[in-house]
This record gives sequence, C-alpha cells and structure tokens, in this order.
Amino acid sequence: MFRRPGDRLLEATSITKAFAGVQALKGVDFAIHAGEVHALVGENGAGKSTLVKIITGALAADSGILKVDGQPVPNNNPSIARSLGIAAIYQQPSLFPHMSVAENIALSLESGGAWRKVDWKARRERAAELLERAGAPDQLTNDPDRLVASLSMPEQQIVEIAKAVGAQARILIMDEPTASLTSLEVERLFQVIEALRAQCVGIIYISHRLDEIFAIADRITVLRDGEAVGTFRKDDVDSTRLMHLMVGRELSAVYPKRTTPLGDVVLEVGGIRVRSGEIVGLAGLVGSGRTELAETIFGLATTDSVEILLRGKPVRISSPQQAIELGIAYVPEDRRQHGVVLELPVAENISLASLGKISRNGLIDGVAEHELAQRYIGRLRIKALNADAEAATLSGGNQQKVALARWLANSPSVLILDEPTQGVDVGSKAEIHQLMADLAERGMAILMISSELPEILGMSDRIAVMHAGVIRGTLTREEATPQKILALALGGA
Repeated sequence: MFRRPGDRLLEATSITKAFAGVQALKGVDFAIHAGEVHALVGENGAGKSTLVKIITGALAADSGILKVDGQPVPNNNPSIARSLGIAAIYQQPSLFPHMSVAENIALSLESGGAWRKVDWKARRERAAELLERAGAPDQLTNDPDRLVASLSMPEQQIVEIAKAVGAQARILIMDEPTASLTSLEVERLFQVIEALRAQCVGIIYISHRLDEIFAIADRITVLRDGEAVGTFRKDDVDSTRLMHLMVGRELSAVYPKRTTPLGDVVLEVGGIRVRSGEIVGLAGLVGSGRTELAETIFGLATTDSVEILLRGKPVRISSPQQAIELGIAYVPEDRRQHGVVLELPVAENISLASLGKISRNGLIDGVAEHELAQRYIGRLRIKALNADAEAATLSGGNQQKVALARWLANSPSVLILDEPTQGVDVGSKAEIHQLMADLAERGMAILMISSELPEILGMSDRIAVMHAGVIRGTLTREEATPQKILALALGGA
C-alpha cells in the first residue's frame, strides 16, 4: 500500500487497562502519521510502557479501539503487530549475548526450515548493510561476526535499530534509544530517523531527554497517571510547561548544583583529582575508557599503567571487596545487569554491600536488615510497595535509588556514578541530582560519568574529558562549554 506523508498509520482511541484494580490507562487517545516523529513523554509509571505493549500486542487493552491503516485490530498479538509493520526498540536490548551480531539480525529477518543451508556470506553482507544504514561505527559494520556479549550498550542499541530497519517497519517505537549514547552517536541516530521519516515511517519516540524531544519530534503527547493530558505541536509548548504537565507540579531545578566548600584531595587517578565535597564530571565518547577507568578504581579490572592514590597514598586495588574496605562505592551504568538484583526484595538489595553490619554470628538479622532498608527508603524517597517488594517491580528511577542506597549504607568516602540518571524520568532525575548535591555537601567525593552534556555541565564542579583512554583536559565549571568538551572528547588539546 503506497503511503504519503501525513497518512494516518495507527490510531488508538479510548484505550483503558487495569492491573489488579490499579488503572494504568484511562481512556488514552494516540495517533501516528506517516513521516512523523510523535514523542510520548511522562514520568515512570505514567502509562507509556503499557500503551506501547498494547500497540505491539504484548498486552490486550481492557477497552478501546486500535486501528492500523484505518482498519480495526481487534485481537492484537505480537505476531499480528509484526505483520502490520509494527516494531519496537527498547532501552534494554533483547539480543542473544552468545550469538554474533549477524546471527541476531538474521533471527528477526530470515525464515525457513531448521535444516536449510545458511548462506553465511550473504548473512554477513546483509548485516553489514543494515548496520551501516542504522549509523553503526565502522568497527561494528566491518565485523558483524562479533559476539553481542562483547558489545557496549550503545552498540547493542544500534544492532536493535538495524533489526528494525531490516524488518521494514512502518510504525517504529523507540523507547529511550539514546539512553547510553554520546552526543555524536545521538546525531547519527537522528540522521537515521530522518532517513526513516523520508520513507514515510511513523516513529513513536519515548525519551526523558527533553532537548532531544524538541530536536526531533513533530508532535508531543504527555501522559500523567494513565491519562493523556495533552498533545501539542513542538512549537506550541516549551520545556517548562512540558515538565509541569508531566509531573503535575513545579520543578525547582533539574540540576540543583550548590556551591560547597571543598576539602582535601581524596582520590587521584589517571590525571583526575577529586576533593571531598566535589563532584567531578567525567565526559568522553563511548569507547574513550570512562567505564574502564571506573572499573579499575573499583577493582573490577587491574592494570599497572594507572596509579591510584587515596588521600595521597598509593593503593593497588585488586578486588571490589578491597575497594569497599577502602571506602569506595561504584554504581555501574547497566543497573539491570549489575546495579540491582531484580529477583531480590528491596531490603536485600540495599543490604548486599553491608551484610557485616546486619549479621549476628554469621546469620543475617532480618529485623536489622529491614530497619536499614526502611531508613534508606525514606531518605531517598524510594517508591516501593514495601521493603519486601521485588526490585523488578520498581520503576527505573527507583531501581537506581536502590542501587545508590546499597552503597550509601556502607558510608563510602568516594562515590563513582556511571550514567546515574540514564533512562529515568525528569522527576526522578531531579531527585537523584538533589541527592548528589546533598552527598557532596556532606563531604563525599563524587566522580560522575555521564554522556548527557547538560548533566555534566549542570552538576559538575570540574569536568575531566577522556579520549582513547587518556584524560585530554580538565575544565572548571566556569570554563566548560559543550564545544570545549566535544573538542577534547575528539582528541583535541
């Protein structure tokens, strides 16, 4: 069926959905047109994921009508949705880690019997072509035989985009596609989106990064508490009004940085010096070595080429246990894989790094564990049913707070945060930034890795920029600009 820009591809009317008596969607209307990028925004728990699952057929609506190309889809399921050209790219890639990139792409595109002969050369060529169209870097495009387990989160996102491009999706849902991408990678993704828009693909774009929303979207729909509180052309609304619509209250600031008296140098590593009471931002492109440096400080990786000094004394950290004993805490980038144990209750997640404090004669004191958890649930305003709720039931922002609580319970002097607000909503982002400011005010030394330039600029006292495993320069808060940071990240002086 030939489509022109503006043709209505999908229409959802009066969609409702409830879970155990809790109304997740309350009569939501939503539509996407050919060649349009329609942003869907709202806090975690606003109903975005539920609406997406209904569109993709993963959930059935309780009531309402879903139409594709003007035709009702009464019994939608994932197979029907795929046949209608609906595809989704999620924040957490759904790839098989022990298979190659080419094999992962082929799984979603190829058909045939179990005993058919595989044309490996054609499979690799097809994967390379799709990766190039998805804006993948040359090292990934040229080596589609790489195992997915060896890819970074941004590289996995690109593989997911390549799969969707190959499936010739007409309605493409992008759920936090730039959560772990740098500014240059975001630019490449936007080029891919523009190419898809020119092919009359309709894109539903979900992101907590409002600057991206205004850069790429044509229209914006705001969800709050399961209701669509407004749909706007992007030129008819600004970020202040959008944030107010999303959270239903005024936000004092997303980046509440406060001037804090700085103490002595607590951590020195690789040309970076962090004082007590200071937040040092660590910027750089993906692959620059930021996470590897953090893992070295925490004892997850060892090297003789990097000297670590704590309070002026050289230390060699060979394990996370040693790092913990030295007062170092590390909240990693991928909270679902390494930050929280999704199957464990909130209380057990919070106590994992400080079991010695809640144990008696080698046995965990359940009462002490719950008291510890309740203290940090209150202090960090973690929204959970109770301390026994599984971490998997929490929103992304609250999972991040649980990961933070685990280390704060250990009273560290150095806190390393790798992408601390990746994929969390604007309200949770402001709360995490507020917590960082509070911790710095109490004298903690914080090293913050972030791919978001507004976060780096908004929360850092000083900014160190890495390129090819080396600190290329350090900027004060007053000196720093996006242009200077990007120049250093590209290897400039």
